[in-house]
Amino acid sequence: METEKKTVIVTKEDSPTDVIEAPTTPNSNGKNSETSASQRLTKLAKHFVIDGTLQPLEKQMPIEDRTSKRNRLEHLRKQKNIEAIVEKSLAYCANSDVKHKADNDWFSRYITLAEEVSNPTMQDLWAKILAGELTKPGSFSYKALKVFRDMSIYDAKLLAKASALAIKDQSKRNIRLISGCYQKPGLLNFFSSHRLQHVNLSHYGLNHADLLALAENHLLYTQESESNAMAQNEAIIFTYNGLPLKISAKKANVVLQFYKLTPLGAELAHLISDKPNEEFFDYLKKQLSHHFNVSSD
Repeated sequence: METEKKTVIVTKEDSPTDVIEAPTTPNSNGKNSETSASQRLTKLAKHFVIDGTLQPLEKQMPIEDRTSKRNRLEHLRKQKNIEAIVEKSLAYCANSDVKHKADNDWFSRYITLAEEVSNPTMQDLWAKILAGELTKPGSFSYKALKVFRDMSIYDAKLLAKASALAIKDQSKRNIRLISGCYQKPGLLNFFSSHRLQHVNLSHYGLNHADLLALAENHLLYTQESESNAMAQNEAIIFTYNGLPLKISAKKANVVLQFYKLTPLGAELAHLISDKPNEEFFDYLKKQLSHHFNVSSD
């Protein structure tokens, strides 16, 4: 069915009449629905009290009153946001005694950033930041808070995806996404089909474009890294979302390949709850088993 067109006449005071050809699309009831962009803009303008000039002239409040009203509602909105986050934080606060006093300067900066957050999902993450900082001061730097402030929900979900697939070393400061492993080429293995093993992260929801998006937010290094060549029987101990992962080299000169989270990414990744993906964990162990003995006991 061809899209019908409806002529919409827009008249402005002291200006010539404009004629806009606006397509309309029949809805489920067979009626034409108008383009909703202008309605959405009007609703947003009203919500943020910037719709003064959209009202008929005789209904417009003086601009001083409009400004005062907008400032008042903006302060109320910020107050509501930060109070909601503080309330959510109580559920994440540990019951153990806190030995170090909270940094008032950090808390003041935190409030300035967090009071802009109205999305409930993002408020939960900001609540975890506050609880984590109160329990262990120094857990989240001000720089990390500013990066997190500029992240969208989509960016936060990407970080959650990465955290669900990542491994941590024993210090929990270094977080990596294993992308493969290989044995350095030699006369005996040069033509082996198993010499290089790839870990397909995209099959588990994290493709190359997602990695680039994480890098743009300074959460991940785009350059793939490698471990030092390991000696036979040399072992490394990691954790995968709270589960132990011990790998020891079956042979000499085997190397792990991985993407590494930046220090900022590692800080923020601790916000994500440990939710191991059992299917991915089994797949990871299988891919590594060509060159490593893998234990998760």
